[in-house]
Amino acid sequence: MPQQYHAADPNSGLEVTVTGDFPDEPDDRVRIARTSNLFTRLISTILTTSDPKDRRDRFRAIETQLEMADALIRGDMQEVQELMSNTLKSMGVTEDQLKDAEEQLKQQLESLGSDPGAINFIFGTSHTDSEEIEETDTLEDVSFENLTLEDFPKISDQENSDESGSSDVDDEKTN
Repeated sequence: MPQQYHAADPNSGLEVTVTGDFPDEPDDRVRIARTSNLFTRLISTILTTSDPKDRRDRFRAIETQLEMADALIRGDMQEVQELMSNTLKSMGVTEDQLKDAEEQLKQQLESLGSDPGAINFIFGTSHTDSEEIEETDTLEDVSFENLTLEDFPKISDQENSDESGSSDVDDEKTN
């Protein structure tokens, strides 16, 4: 039997219900509820934007970020690169500016003792003298299947309480 997560924003009256067969894992259920609340809050914030152009721009920004998150989760770095490139170009950033930004980031990473090739997945290619990317400089072969929660930074109780204690959005779980 499908379960539902319901989120409502009292300021705008927007309500979102997510229905499906969800995993029994308690942490998964917390993530589903929090993601539903966040989505509701984002849409509500955008809908209360009075200027139609600003509202459309905000919707496009959220759409792009969600598409990028989806591509990252699937490990589709080519799509991530395309989305990032298109976003920057729509903001007026030129190819030359992108190359300059890449070089500056690489220099900063080098000065910090990090691998400057680590950013190649962001830009798609390396703009070094050789114009070649070593296999170790890309993330294309990275498998996300074996990732666990321990692979990610821990969120402190204080950070956690900021989101879970939000009065902007009420959440309910119904079966």
